[in-house]
Amino acid sequence: MRVVLSDVAKHPSIDAYIQQADANLGAMGFTEHGRRHISLVSSIAHNILERLGYDERLAELAAIAGYVHDLGNCVGRVNHGAAAALLVEPFLRELGMPPHEVALILSAVGNHEEEVGEPVNEVAAALILADKSDVHRTRVRNPDLPTFDIHDRVNYAVSKSFLDVNEHDRVITLRITIETENTSIMEYFEIFLERMLMCRRAAAYLRCEFKLNINEAHLL
Repeated sequence: MRVVLSDVAKHPSIDAYIQQADANLGAMGFTEHGRRHISLVSSIAHNILERLGYDERLAELAAIAGYVHDLGNCVGRVNHGAAAALLVEPFLRELGMPPHEVALILSAVGNHEEEVGEPVNEVAAALILADKSDVHRTRVRNPDLPTFDIHDRVNYAVSKSFLDVNEHDRVITLRITIETENTSIMEYFEIFLERMLMCRRAAAYLRCEFKLNINEAHLL
């Protein structure tokens, strides 16, 4: 059966796990990981593969992987990628997805964390780039600026972020606008350097170069 993103998004158990995952992270003080984040990651992952000329079905699988990649947080934060893969597998089979497509999504979801993940296939590479590029003030839950931690400060300082895919030159550029009165560019690198290096590996898997542009300056 040709399972599409809308089928996955309507599954009641997947929806419940996503809601609980975001609630857990909210209780822990993390930035937003709910429908806004997963919908954006899903869309960006699809767009990356589509723009680079990959098969439309592969792009749809990347969109599905992006939608379910964080639901493992309903179990716990540590190794949430592996937890998400194990949790979503029976639901994908229940929907009628062929085993080889299930396997591709599981490998991508299980490899999106920078601590343990690697771009093991095109879907995984697109998911990594999409996930790590979502830095923006709308993800900050804490309304009290004086109590911001470094993650709140950096996300809140980002007023614009866009992942630009140049299919002709095969260059993927993360363009970010940071209001430096709220944080320094050095603080961005302090918490996101490992993620940016992971994006570089993911872009390389897609035979692309990864660049980071902050406030119109090329930094990577």
